[in-house]
Amino acid sequence: MPNRNRNALSVSQLNREVKALLENSFMTVQVEGEISNLARPSSGHWYFTLKDERAQVRCAMFKGRNLRVGFRPKEGDQVSVLAKVSLYEGRGDFQLICEQMRESGTGRLQAAFEQLKQRLSAEGLFDQARKRSIPPQVQHLGVITSPSGAAIHDILQVLQRRCPSLPVALYPTAVQGAEAAAQIVQAIELANRDQRCDVLIVGRGGGSLEDLWPFNEETVARAIVASRIPVVSAVGHEVDISISDLVADLRAPTPSAAAELVSPDRSIQLRQLEVLSQRMHRQILRQLNQQRMQLQHLRQRLRHPGERLREQSQRLDQLELRLQRSLQHKLRMQGQRLEQLEHRLERSSPQRLLARKQALLTPLQQRLNTGMQRLLKHKQEQLSAQMRQLHGVSPLATLERGYAIVQDSEGQAVTSSQQLKAGDQLVTQLHQGRVFSTVERTDD
Repeated sequence: MPNRNRNALSVSQLNREVKALLENSFMTVQVEGEISNLARPSSGHWYFTLKDERAQVRCAMFKGRNLRVGFRPKEGDQVSVLAKVSLYEGRGDFQLICEQMRESGTGRLQAAFEQLKQRLSAEGLFDQARKRSIPPQVQHLGVITSPSGAAIHDILQVLQRRCPSLPVALYPTAVQGAEAAAQIVQAIELANRDQRCDVLIVGRGGGSLEDLWPFNEETVARAIVASRIPVVSAVGHEVDISISDLVADLRAPTPSAAAELVSPDRSIQLRQLEVLSQRMHRQILRQLNQQRMQLQHLRQRLRHPGERLREQSQRLDQLELRLQRSLQHKLRMQGQRLEQLEHRLERSSPQRLLARKQALLTPLQQRLNTGMQRLLKHKQEQLSAQMRQLHGVSPLATLERGYAIVQDSEGQAVTSSQQLKAGDQLVTQLHQGRVFSTVERTDD
């Protein structure tokens, strides 16, 4: 019996080995189920149970991970989690340590998408004959998207490169979430009331089907159809197709591509200007040569009276000089205009913009470092206080004051003499070390 006790595992050892076995046997698993018993303590961690119709499993999602979840889960939600299999040693509970969580609703959304697509198609809202053409020379561009999203930055970068002089009106709106569809509809209606823009770009950057869902709402589709201003839809990436893409007058695969489609290329305009300048120069030279030939012809025909002929010749020379001066003046004005355009192009260089942005980034980085250090110091002070509190209620602190813990041969704590009989083996845990003894008699 004593030999077997020395070889036996303690409960802590058993749970520790089972935990290691589970974590080494399962790398990462994806589990889907319904949330129940959801708890959010002040620590910021989430504790809940995932269940289906036949079983359930405990789950924990710690603060550093649940901050990345794009929605707030609640009781009864159907979710899918990416988790590690583990064991909570303190209770011996089998549990999942969740790394990621997403809503399980893609199939439902896809079915709703197909249903709305068929209904609107039957109404003829996707027909190309109904759609309007985009103006070849856009005078004022309207953009309906989030002011802080990647889409507006991509559009402005393309316009800065192709046509920085094109006016842009931003109609800010949410592009995902429950309120996004209503805000997009209001922005389209506001742009039509303003009557400033001759083209609207409606869209956002890429995302999941849930993220892009406002652009699959019927209200948004009908607002695009009702718009008096031609609409270019630029939702997500090239592989993403939304209802807005199908009803819009023009579909662009990305927001950047939409900006490319509606903006003229400044380099092409400069080349056209150069071609026109050369054509005008050739035309003036051609006219000058014709005048010279005509002058020579008149000189041959009108040899007398000589004085009058000389006067006419002198007048023609003056006209020729005026024509040359006019030509030189026009060429000089065109050259100055070209230099102004080159200076404007140089001032709008992306390198200068990048330098200004970097200057703004430096104080932000300093503020971030200061905030992180302050937060770290605060967390360290909280940890020290909690460790002092934990030590105050620790059984080890009680043992230091001269108390002892008495256990029977099974490792159970002895709190009454009625639990014992003569001959039982006892283990007494002191502050330092253990004492093994045998019961001779008991006294109730």
